[in-house]
Amino acid sequence: MRIDGVRRVSIAMAAFGTLLAALSACGAEGHGHAAPEPGGQARQSGTAGRDSRGIPGVGAGLQRRIPADSRQVVAVYGDGKDSADSTVVLYAKRGEAWQRIRSWSAHNGKKGWTTDHHSGDRRSPVGVFTLTDAGGVLKDPGAELPYTQDASFTAPRWWAKSHWHDFDYVIAIDYNRVKGTPPNDPTRPQGEDKGGSIWLHMDHGSGTSGCVSMSKSAMEYLLRTLDPDQHPVVVMGDRTDLMS
Repeated sequence: MRIDGVRRVSIAMAAFGTLLAALSACGAEGHGHAAPEPGGQARQSGTAGRDSRGIPGVGAGLQRRIPADSRQVVAVYGDGKDSADSTVVLYAKRGEAWQRIRSWSAHNGKKGWTTDHHSGDRRSPVGVFTLTDAGGVLKDPGAELPYTQDASFTAPRWWAKSHWHDFDYVIAIDYNRVKGTPPNDPTRPQGEDKGGSIWLHMDHGSGTSGCVSMSKSAMEYLLRTLDPDQHPVVVMGDRTDLMS
């Protein structure tokens, strides 16, 4: 963890009163009918794919928003504007080409995607966002990103049991948050109406309230692979908006 103990305690105390609001962005609503968690097996079994000069399926507008120094991209391809189903693909830059490393099945917001995300809309925001901080209920699995283990990530036990492990592992998507803080820091630089606590986290088998969810093995792989020295980002959206 790359913050001192006093700062960590003060963040936890400040976050306590707003914890449920923060976690609701990641799937608290409508959780009673979650389907069984999918196997979440990698769709490419770890073998690197063909090189590309750009991220496949991503148009020039979003390609330009990928920082020049970024050499790792997590691409989230939503099945449709109003679909909760998606595919996550990890790319790494080798020289000037992007190489497909691995892919997984995933879920996004229950109602799909939006280019103008607001709190409670249950859609995931379309865009390019940095990935700088991680955490969760479980101990650090060997993450390269700064990792905060804290019981405050625990999902409320009045949620459906299928959701209890959603936040065992979390990677913060830097949407309306302060970089360099734990994922559950409640600070919203753009205001509460723009929502927040948009995370990569563990899957419960159905859509979230704005996050992207994957299997435990997928989260462990990303935590051990995403390297702050490679300036990782997520490029996310439905396939139509990704091409815009």
